Amino acid sequence: MDKETAASRLAELRELIHEHNYYYHVLDEPRISDAKFDMLMKELLELEKLYPELVTDDSPSQRLGGAPLATFPEVRHIVPMLSLENAFSEGEVKAFYRRLQKNLGLEQITLVGEPKIDGLAVSLYYEKGKFVRGATRGDGERGEEITANLRTIRSLPLRLRKNFTMEVRGEVYMPLLGFERLNREREEAGLSLFANPRNAAAGSLRQLDPVVAAQRPLDLFVYGMVQLDGERLNSQWEILNLLKEVGFKVNEHVRILNNLQEAMDYYEYMRALRATLPYEIDGVVLKVNELVYQQAVGYTSRVPRWAIAYKFTAEEGITRILDITVNVGRTGVITPLAELEPLLLSGSVIKRASLHNEGMIREKDVMIGDTVIVHKAGEVIPQIVRVLKEKRNGEERPFSMPEQCPSCGKKIYRFPGEAALRCLNPACPAQVVERIVHFASRGAMDISGLGEALAINLYRAGLVKDVGDLYTLTLDDLSRLERMGKKSAENLLNALERSKENPLHRLIYALGIRLVGERAARLLAAHFGSLPRLAAASWEELVALKEIGPQIAASLQDFFGQQETKNVLQKLEKAGVNFREPEPQGEEELLTRNLEGMNFVLTGTLQHLTREQAREMIEAQGGKVLSSVSRNINYLIVGEKPGSKLEKALKLGIKVLKEEEMLQMLDGSARARS
Repeated sequence: MDKETAASRLAELRELIHEHNYYYHVLDEPRISDAKFDMLMKELLELEKLYPELVTDDSPSQRLGGAPLATFPEVRHIVPMLSLENAFSEGEVKAFYRRLQKNLGLEQITLVGEPKIDGLAVSLYYEKGKFVRGATRGDGERGEEITANLRTIRSLPLRLRKNFTMEVRGEVYMPLLGFERLNREREEAGLSLFANPRNAAAGSLRQLDPVVAAQRPLDLFVYGMVQLDGERLNSQWEILNLLKEVGFKVNEHVRILNNLQEAMDYYEYMRALRATLPYEIDGVVLKVNELVYQQAVGYTSRVPRWAIAYKFTAEEGITRILDITVNVGRTGVITPLAELEPLLLSGSVIKRASLHNEGMIREKDVMIGDTVIVHKAGEVIPQIVRVLKEKRNGEERPFSMPEQCPSCGKKIYRFPGEAALRCLNPACPAQVVERIVHFASRGAMDISGLGEALAINLYRAGLVKDVGDLYTLTLDDLSRLERMGKKSAENLLNALERSKENPLHRLIYALGIRLVGERAARLLAAHFGSLPRLAAASWEELVALKEIGPQIAASLQDFFGQQETKNVLQKLEKAGVNFREPEPQGEEELLTRNLEGMNFVLTGTLQHLTREQAREMIEAQGGKVLSSVSRNINYLIVGEKPGSKLEKALKLGIKVLKEEEMLQMLDGSARARS
């Protein structure tokens, strides 16, 4: 292909990829499958590699991160990024509304209600439709330029659907599932944990290395515009609609509120909806809708007089720490756990909260017997907020981390720069069991029926010492285990046999390599194609891959260099476990995926799966899991306490499935393909 043809094709590919990113990340209405999208992206990257001089600033390839920065340049905001006045009671909101009535001389004032996303405020500047600069709020007058990191956010348009020059304000946040996954990976790696999704989003945006930011699950909602050339708008509602029209993601729960009572009703509605949202909100923002009225009431030195943030009060509870125990994870990390007097919080009973590491225990001065305040971080994760030291009576006992592993009795260590203590014994029983459970999990090799209880029994019976031994199990072996009937044993052996056909990326993730999560496993499998090639890769080859930094590369080399790993891989290869990643699917192959083109939404708490596991299962069969209910959805999967999504789905006539029905559908689809 000559340069002129390549330039034409690259322009076409950029347009196609931008368009499909918009449908996927902004509208939640994907028009093509992931496999087709990946093929477009692969073609773009290959052409840009051949013709690097044709790479543009708004190319989708620029989302993957660039060279690390020495520091963040300072940016002066054209229009200051002011804070909002906070209200914590109905009386304060009524006073705000009365001031508006007095200043404007109006009886009824139309407001716009918006969820207050708990993230990091950013300013985005576009020239003739192209994203050129982004910055943090900073002190309101000056912020830090974080353009390279913002480019990595998939829902941020690198090029608008109209060639406007404009400055947009928004909030970068981290979805709850992404936050949980990130902290889980950091805990396994012995790194300090983020306290909440907001801190995680802020820490990710302030990474000097954009490649690190690209690995973080960040998202963006926009809510305002302070400068626009060539267009005249009259209201906040018009601004939000224009932002959607040109390609931005605007929160679906924004509402027009015609009077004070509607504003109060909106607050209660969002407070009830809060627990079902896939991201954190800490209140609602109420803004005067008409821009001429905003200008009329004006600003103080620090806040606009035409807007207020009506904050939620966090649901917290008081309980007592009965004991502090420790858990040994699959990578050897020793995690202290607070065993609590049962506490009902946000609709569920809390009995345990992670204390994460020794440093957190010292920082919060936690003792056995302490009375503590607990809340659910993001309405999901139980977290000890603080100790009520005034409740101490002298019977409290300090806790010390053990010097030996509670599972195997070996000495434990802390690596330089890490917060966690580790057991380094690869034969540690707790680690072996956890590795087996992880290997068999839905996101990994998906070996149905192999949970923690069975893994413990297999280990104690001497049948399984590592994951390679799973494939040598026989019906006779399993029949010797307590509570293992013939049918259950046959089902397990069948599940093991099916797992041999899994693609390479599942195996890489299943092996539990430190720092290698599901995304990194997919990248490695796609690049190297086979496990032997990955195992033999040099450090230079590994770090040359985008999103695979020096730490992951070192972890991979350490893992594949161990004799224990070589022994396990020999067992897996002998058993016939697939070591290769399939080629990208062509058009005919895509048609065989039974859920291809079907869109799903998950709501409520599932009993047998996490939402991440359910998503993996659906996407493995060609389906797509979206975050919001619309006419484009085929099925709503409901668990306990489904919330408003169920009501909306019923109004739209969307088919509703319980978790068991979803599993039957997926099982039937899998059998139809086999």
